[in-house]
Amino acid sequence: GLVINEAAAKLMGMTTPVGHSVTWDQVKEKPFKILGVVKNMVMESPFAKASPTLFFIYRRDGANYMFLKINPGINAGVALSTFEAVFKKVNPSTIFEYSFVTDEFSKKFEAEERISTLSSLFALLAIIISCLGLFGLASFVAEQRTKEIGVRKVLGASAWNIWSLISKDFVALFMISFLISAPVAYYFMDNWLQNYAVRTPLSWWIFALGGMGTLILILCTVSFQALKAAMVDPVKSLRTE
Repeated sequence: GLVINEAAAKLMGMTTPVGHSVTWDQVKEKPFKILGVVKNMVMESPFAKASPTLFFIYRRDGANYMFLKINPGINAGVALSTFEAVFKKVNPSTIFEYSFVTDEFSKKFEAEERISTLSSLFALLAIIISCLGLFGLASFVAEQRTKEIGVRKVLGASAWNIWSLISKDFVALFMISFLISAPVAYYFMDNWLQNYAVRTPLSWWIFALGGMGTLILILCTVSFQALKAAMVDPVKSLRTE
C-alpha cells in the first residue's frame, strides 16, 4: 500500500481516494492500494507549490533514506546509538549517517532568517535614532513655547494640560504617517508573501498593534520634555528671552 498527499489526490481527481488502487510506469507489476491521505508539506523549495507525492516502501531498489521518529521521552543520543547498532547489523559495509528533519527544514529558510535578523537590527537602530531625534524635537518645541506655557500655567493650566498641548502635535504627525505607511506596508508585505505556496494571512491587528506600540513609544519619548516644561516655575518661563 501507499500514502498520498492532497496534491496527488487532486491531480488524480479523487475526492475519496482511500481504498483505490493505482499504478504507474515505474511500477507496473503490482498496483498499490491507497491507505491514506496526508496534508501537503514543504519537501523541496518553500517557494513552490506542493508536488503530488506518493509515500511507499519498494524493496527492489532498496532505500536511500529512512525517516524515524524518536519518542519524546527518550534521549536523542540514546536513540541514535540504538539506530546505529541496528543499521550496522543489517548493513555493516555502509557508513551510518543521519540528520534531523528540523535541521533540514531550517536550511530551506536560511536566507529568510538571515534577512529577518538583519531587518530586526536595522529596525532597532532606526527606532533608537528616531527616538533621539524625537527627543530633541520635543525639547526644541518646549523651549520655543516656554512663554506660552508660562502664561497658561498662570491662567491655571495643569501639568496634564501642558502635556496635552505639546503631545497633540506629535500625535497628529503620527496619525498622518501611520495612515500613509500602513497601506504601503500591507502592499509590499502581501506581495512578498505571494512568493510562498504556504503563507500566513495578513491581519489588520498586526498593523494596529504596531501602530499602538509606536504611539506609546512616541508619547513616552515626548512626555519627558513635556512634563519637564510643565514643572518649570511660570515666573522663570515668563522671564525667558
